[in-house]
Amino acid sequence: MGSATLLLALFFLSVLTTVPKVQAAFTCNSTTRSTTCSALIDYVSPNTTTLSAIQTLFDVKNLRTLLGANSLPTSTSPNQSVAAKDKIVIPFRCRCSNGTGISNHRPVYTVQKDDGLYHIAAEVFAGLVTYQEIQAVNNISDANLIEVGQELWIPLPCSCDEVNGSKVVHYGHVVEAGSSVELIAEEYGTTQETLLRLNGITDPKNLQAGAVLDVPLKACTSMVANNNSLDYPLLVANGTYVYTANSCVMCKCDSANNWTLQCEPSQLKLSNRTCPSMQCEGSSLYIGNSTSAGCNRTTCAYAGYTSQMILTTLVEGNACSASNDAQKIGLQVWSWAFLFISSIALAWSSIFSVRSL
Repeated sequence: MGSATLLLALFFLSVLTTVPKVQAAFTCNSTTRSTTCSALIDYVSPNTTTLSAIQTLFDVKNLRTLLGANSLPTSTSPNQSVAAKDKIVIPFRCRCSNGTGISNHRPVYTVQKDDGLYHIAAEVFAGLVTYQEIQAVNNISDANLIEVGQELWIPLPCSCDEVNGSKVVHYGHVVEAGSSVELIAEEYGTTQETLLRLNGITDPKNLQAGAVLDVPLKACTSMVANNNSLDYPLLVANGTYVYTANSCVMCKCDSANNWTLQCEPSQLKLSNRTCPSMQCEGSSLYIGNSTSAGCNRTTCAYAGYTSQMILTTLVEGNACSASNDAQKIGLQVWSWAFLFISSIALAWSSIFSVRSL
């Protein structure tokens, strides 16, 4: 028995050295009334699978939520194949507790035959958590004693904190081999200093492939300012879209629109129910509609929802500023084109002049 125990211990010691390194737990000291928020994390599939299987594994309620986080068309099939080692971004709700952030009681994994906590953490969930973290949140006294059919909460790392005074979407980025803190900061629009501070890294050279790095993604400004709204705070990262208000509204974030959230009726066919009115009070406009008078533009914007109604607000803006910017860009392009064509004409003129001599 003694030698068997020693061999088992040595086995665990050896395999732990091969597990992708999970960075230190994300700090989460949010003091807002809302203790939960939207978060994202990478999942690098260990085997060929499908979007539907990933949706089920991570308890993502609707496929369209997964599609939105990955900027995939809404027409994408749930049976679309995901190759081994491909990266899929997982959307989930984050909960702040005791200074750290973890997924809000999801996903829940049902133990299968021959499963062990290490296998579940390192292989099924691709090293996004450690088996010790699963053991702790599920109050398991002995990591070797889990039963088939037992449901385990998988505590994905996350945060709801503001970063540098701004609300952001925290993204658990799985570091790729050959990457660096500087490259990641440049790719996701933040700074190396911010990433080092958020992740408690003293030396950027210590970054390891497979680490789950807390990357703050800038979110579009929304009109959901009332924390009585069921989706407050509505944070949508650049290049992604979400469905909200019980799937009645679709909102997308695009930095090209001055970081302003663009919302409109979802156009989804919702069975056995209809969506509340989306008309802005005191106007004929509906969510996503605008009207202009001179340089003044009025837009009906989405402002949240309750159990009975969808909230809207009228937003005033300047319709001329964007058009003036476009005109300036157009003039600059035209000027460069004119100079380019003139240069070519001059060159050809010189060539013909030489030939005529």
